[in-house]
Amino acid sequence: MKTIRNTASKTAILELITHSEVALSHVEIQKLTGDLCDRVTIYRVLERLINEDLIHKIATPDGTVKYASCHHHHDNHHHIHNHVHFSCEKCLSVTCLDSVEPSYKIPDNYLVKEVNFTLSGLCPKCI
Repeated sequence: MKTIRNTASKTAILELITHSEVALSHVEIQKLTGDLCDRVTIYRVLERLINEDLIHKIATPDGTVKYASCHHHHDNHHHIHNHVHFSCEKCLSVTCLDSVEPSYKIPDNYLVKEVNFTLSGLCPKCI
């Protein structure tokens, strides 16, 4: 496996995620990048992109972790991904539904830092 600078890997992985209509798993990213970088480099790049608030992690109902681009950046560089994700039971795609905001009520003595709200069913392509 040839060694590629992290910036080349980071750029390629961010481009893949940014231009994908659905969230991508590590395995899907590895297939799409070919021999550009190894799996460990992909994990490191994904963590770096998460820390930089460029992408976010989505846990699917089956336990797979997928990654999607952040669409809303705020001036204070700290934002919560408080939108709904939809997981299709047939094609297994995961999409961000940015226009759907989850609603919940919790006791006052809790502090919410992150919301991971996933609905599952059939996407428009599979109905």
